[in-house]
Amino acid sequence: MAILCEKTHRFYTDYLNKSELEHTTLTAGCPFCLSGGKKNAGKLVIYLNQDGFFNGYFRCTNRCVPGGFPLWFAKLAKIDPEKAPGYDPDSTPYLAGVKYPASNINHELVQFTDKLTPDVAERFTVRGISPSVLNTMKIGYNGRYLVYPYIREDGNCYSAKCVFPDRAEDSFWYGDEKFYDLDSPLYNVEEIGRCENGTIFLCEGEDNLLTIKQLGFPAVAVHSLDGFEKIDPAQFGKVETIFIVTINRAESEAAARQFASRVGFKVRLMPWPATTPKDYSLWQMAKDEGKNFQQAVVKMIGASRAFSPFASPERENSLFIQRMTQEGGEQYTSMHTGFKKLDEHLEGVHGINVIGGAPKVGKSAFMIQIATEMSLRGIPVLYYDFENGRQKIYQRTLSRLSSLKVSQLRSGNLNGEERERFAEKSAELKKMLYYFRVVNDRKVSPEIMRRHIDFIRHETRKDFPVVVIDSLHKLPFKDFSERRTGIDAWLRQMESIRDELQVSFLVISELSRGGGDTYMDEPHMGMFKGSGDIEYSADNAMIFRPSGQLVEDPDKRVNQLWLVASREQAPGRIADYKVQYPYWGFIEV
Repeated sequence: MAILCEKTHRFYTDYLNKSELEHTTLTAGCPFCLSGGKKNAGKLVIYLNQDGFFNGYFRCTNRCVPGGFPLWFAKLAKIDPEKAPGYDPDSTPYLAGVKYPASNINHELVQFTDKLTPDVAERFTVRGISPSVLNTMKIGYNGRYLVYPYIREDGNCYSAKCVFPDRAEDSFWYGDEKFYDLDSPLYNVEEIGRCENGTIFLCEGEDNLLTIKQLGFPAVAVHSLDGFEKIDPAQFGKVETIFIVTINRAESEAAARQFASRVGFKVRLMPWPATTPKDYSLWQMAKDEGKNFQQAVVKMIGASRAFSPFASPERENSLFIQRMTQEGGEQYTSMHTGFKKLDEHLEGVHGINVIGGAPKVGKSAFMIQIATEMSLRGIPVLYYDFENGRQKIYQRTLSRLSSLKVSQLRSGNLNGEERERFAEKSAELKKMLYYFRVVNDRKVSPEIMRRHIDFIRHETRKDFPVVVIDSLHKLPFKDFSERRTGIDAWLRQMESIRDELQVSFLVISELSRGGGDTYMDEPHMGMFKGSGDIEYSADNAMIFRPSGQLVEDPDKRVNQLWLVASREQAPGRIADYKVQYPYWGFIEV
C-alpha cells in the first residue's frame, strides 16, 4: 500500500493553490503555465509515495517546464531552497571542468525544428511520441538528417548529433568539434540537475530516451555503447536512484554493469524478459505495445534490482555447496605431487605453495619433476619458466622418465633395451604435453595468465589446474627499482586468481644469505628474499636445502624439504630427497 509522504506533501501545498490529493498523487493548476502566460494552463501532477522511487517528482501535463524534484521546483518557483525537502547547505555543484566558448548553435536549432514536418515526425508518432516531447527536446531536421541537440549544463548547445531516419549507423556530428561525442557523452544532461535527491533514467540511445520522456519520467542517454565508460560517476552524485535501460544485447548489459560497478548501489538495472528478442529496445517496444507501453515499462521497473557487487544469498549458498562437492571429488583430492611424504604433509597441492632454495640446489629440477608427474596423471599444469627454457625442461623430463642421460638423448647412441625405453617414455612425454604447457613469455601479465588458465581448463575439461612459476623474482616488473613492490603485487594477483579460478600455485623463490654468508641457517620465514608478503600470501611456505655439508659425488647428495609456515599444517621437516644423478630427478628417502 502506498504511504503518503507528509513532509513533501506540506512543501508543495504551501506553494500551490487549490491542490487536490487522491491517494498519494497531488494535482493543482500549473503555476508555471500561468506565469508563462499560457491560455490553457496544464495540471501539475506530483507523486507523494514516500516508499516510491519518484516521491516528490512533479511534472506539468502541458510540459511548460521540465519536471523534477522539490529542489528544482523551488528554483523554478523562486522559493528559498532551505524550505525544500532534502536541502543541504554544504552541497557543492558538480563542475564538468569544461570551458564553454562564446559562440553556440542555439539559433540554428530553431531552423532545424521548423523543418520537422509531420511526414518526418511520423516515425515518432507511430511510437506514441507527441509533438510536445519533440518540441521540449528541440528535435529538428536539416532536410535529410534528424538533429538531436546535445545541450550542455550551461543551457547552451554547441554540438548536435545528426542521424539518418531509422539508419543509426549513418550519422555525424555538427557544430563545435570540441563538443563532439568524446566530450559530450550524455544527451539531455541538464536533467540531472533537476533530479537532485530523486530518480532518473539512463538510456542507451536518444530515441529510447524519448519514449521515457513521453511517459513523463526524467531521463538522460548515452549516444552509443561506448558512452557508458565515458560518464563521470560524480555527475550523478546527488541523484538517489538511476534506472539503466539498455538495448537487449550482452554487450550493452556488460557496459551498463561496468558503469554500475563504478557508481554502486544507487543503480538499478532494468531487465528484459527472457523471451525478448536480441537487439530489442524501448523504441521498438513503444511501437509494438502502443497503449500498453507504459504498463510494460512499469513492469520492468518493478522487476529491477539494485546493483550489487555481491551474489544473492541463494546464489552464494549454491556456489558454496557446488564448490564443496567439487572439493570432495576425485579431481581435487588427487592433486598429488608423486612424493608420498610431501603429499601426506600438505594433503595435496592446493592454494599458493612457495618453495625457496639457494642457487643451484635443484629447485627447478624438483619443481619440473612435480609438475610433469602431475601432468602424467592428467592434471593440467601451466609452467611459467624464466630459468631454463622449454627444450631443457623437456630433455630433463625425458631423461628422468627413461633413466637416460641427456647426452644420450641428444646423440641417439642407444642399445636395444635403451632404445625401447626411449620410445616408450617419448610416447608418455608426448601424451603428457596435452596437460603440460610451458610459457616462456617474459611479458606475461596477470590478465594474460588468466587467459592461459581459462584456455587450459577449457582444453582439458579439468576444473583444478596448477600454475608453476620458476621463479617469483624473475616475473616481469615495470621497472627493476620496483622489484619489491612488484613481487608483492604479483602475490596479490595470485591470491585473486587462486580464489576466483580455483587454481593452485607452486612458486619458486630465492633466499637471502644468512650467517656466514651462506644459506645453511635453520629454515625460517625470514630467509625468503625480497618479499615480506610471502608470509601472508602463501598457504604453505617451504625451504629446499642441502641436508648438510655439500659432497663432491652428486649421486650422494641429499636435500631436505622443510615446511616453515602453513595455514593448516604443522611446520617441520617434511622429507629428504636423494638426487637421482644424472637423470635430473629426486627420490624421496
